Amino acid sequence: MKIKYGYLLLAVLGISWTWYYNIQFFQTAEDTSLSNFIDQCLTTLPAKSVGADITVVCLTFFAWMIPESLRLKIKFWWALIPLTFMIAIAFTFPLFLYLRERRLEQING
Repeated sequence: MKIKYGYLLLAVLGISWTWYYNIQFFQTAEDTSLSNFIDQCLTTLPAKSVGADITVVCLTFFAWMIPESLRLKIKFWWALIPLTFMIAIAFTFPLFLYLRERRLEQING
């Protein structure tokens, strides 16, 4: 199996696993607003630690993804930035790796 399909599988896992919990939140919370969701993420020190960790991962991802996308001329790379916040970096990071691998295959013939 080509590595790019492994990345695609991880993207599917990333969207499925994170949204499994998001859907549970929307089904069980009385207040499903974005502000309440964010407040819930900031209620404990471990949650704040995970949030800080994910923030640094996102910034690092963007710092690498943007120049790499421009260098390789990957189409629609910019769509991954809002999707990171709307869906999850667990989805967009492996999706970018898939798009990058596919583009490298195109370049290398």
